[in-house]
Amino acid sequence: MPKVPKWRELADEFARKIAEGDYPPGSKLPQVREMVAQGLGSITTVHRAVQALEAEGLVRTARGHGTTVVDPSNSGSLLTGAARLDRLRRTGRPLAPGEDYTNSRAVLRSCADPEVAGLLSIELYDEIVLRSRSFVRGGSVNALGLNYIHTRALTDLPELLDTTPMPKFRHQLYEERTGRPLTAGPQMVISRPISNNELDDFGINIPEEVPVSVAVLRTVYSDELGALEVWDDILRPGKWHPTG
Repeated sequence: MPKVPKWRELADEFARKIAEGDYPPGSKLPQVREMVAQGLGSITTVHRAVQALEAEGLVRTARGHGTTVVDPSNSGSLLTGAARLDRLRRTGRPLAPGEDYTNSRAVLRSCADPEVAGLLSIELYDEIVLRSRSFVRGGSVNALGLNYIHTRALTDLPELLDTTPMPKFRHQLYEERTGRPLTAGPQMVISRPISNNELDDFGINIPEEVPVSVAVLRTVYSDELGALEVWDDILRPGKWHPTG
């Protein structure tokens, strides 16, 4: 089993203290130089640990104001696909504190969305791998994750049709097995009417005549052969609002 990095150990220790109330919301963590003086680690180690805590939604750092503990259950923030991957690289964890996921699905499905077909450079109604899950936090579904994946990925990642956890994140496995790294394109923000299935997934009960829109954050991941995956995050209405 690989050794846990010092910054991760330090971040976990502060996360435990925050969870146990030693550092309640609104309190300040010790300054970096104080932690270094206490022998908790080098400046690099301490900075990395604080960055991990911020990525996990436990603290907020502001220049001149130090590092403040926040209440993640009231933060209203959501992790998107691109943000989850960045968080995974920085912290080793894809989920935010107190977050879980349910309703994992992985199926072969005909692609009936012309835009997705165009992005993946396939014909309309060609088969794709569709993976989906619901992200839960604070007792409610805050986001739906949809992954539309080109079937050529199945050659090297047959596990895509299995909902059990992979030993590593699928992008890492794909790169290791093919030697082709995946890169993310610019994130796109789409607003569209919510579907009945999405209303059910979010647990929202409203009259049919009431219009409701959702924000969809879309990222396309490609390798040297072209687009491989379209990743959509469908955000709970009222939970997140795009700002220009």
